[in-house]
Amino acid sequence: MTEFRHMMKMALIAVAVGMSLTASSGSAQELEPRAYRTLPTGLNAVVFAYAFSSGNIVTEPSTPIEGLETEAHTVILGYVRSFGLFGRSASMTLTVPYVYMSGSATISGDFVEADRAGWATPRVRLAVNLLGGPALKPKEFAQYKQGRNLGVGLTVAPPAGQYTSDHLINFGTNRWSVKPEIGYSSFWGKWIFEATAGLWIFTTNTDAPPGGVTRRQDPIGNLQGHITYNFKSGPWLALSANYFTGGETSIDGVQMDDLQKNSRIGLTFSLPVGRGKSIKLAAHTGAVTSIGADFDIATVAYQVLW
Repeated sequence: MTEFRHMMKMALIAVAVGMSLTASSGSAQELEPRAYRTLPTGLNAVVFAYAFSSGNIVTEPSTPIEGLETEAHTVILGYVRSFGLFGRSASMTLTVPYVYMSGSATISGDFVEADRAGWATPRVRLAVNLLGGPALKPKEFAQYKQGRNLGVGLTVAPPAGQYTSDHLINFGTNRWSVKPEIGYSSFWGKWIFEATAGLWIFTTNTDAPPGGVTRRQDPIGNLQGHITYNFKSGPWLALSANYFTGGETSIDGVQMDDLQKNSRIGLTFSLPVGRGKSIKLAAHTGAVTSIGADFDIATVAYQVLW
């Protein structure tokens, strides 16, 4: 019995959530305002972020866990580079999260508690503005007035991060995940209106818990909307909402009947704190959760730009 409880405790591990949500079904829950804003070429930015989340953050609805309650502390290191691509404004973003999580749940009738730390799945994102976002050097960009932008993006999450099929929930995902996306933004004075549509696509996990079964997951469609107000001297505030659906899973060919139809809402505030530096605060919560993760999250990020 002691060995069984130890195994169940080892199963209590969760993926990172926040600005670098891992590429599992939880990734569909992200809210990213100003994702297609035109940037001058040749800029670099390093982002240090901390995210705190609480609630049920299991993102694989088919996982046989009941009453999961967790607290997760995620530290995120990110790097952004802007450049020109075929004469258009483009950027590349890399994020790497490290997570400490504690939680409790009922598994097979046994109540267990555990804590764990480890690396979660990194992500790489390429974004390119197709219309309204020319590639401009900083001096040219200073004279540019943004209007309407139409862009596309591609996010890739490799099968990296801590993972073992002996754990019911993992920091890593043991599969490739990709998300093609299209986004539109419109500038009206101090206001920015944005809408994006994306689709997370997953490869098969042939060593999934419990014990190395084969897990397949259908794509998850995601719609996001953002309204941003720009204050004088640089601060901005964004109200965001999303809706995502899909992600039904099968285990060894057996359908799990776990279609997701969920939505989240959130606020993001960015404040310049010096030349090339800013602090970003964000808070998100579940608005509607039919099945899957239901959690609250608060994030603070510090950005250095050069």
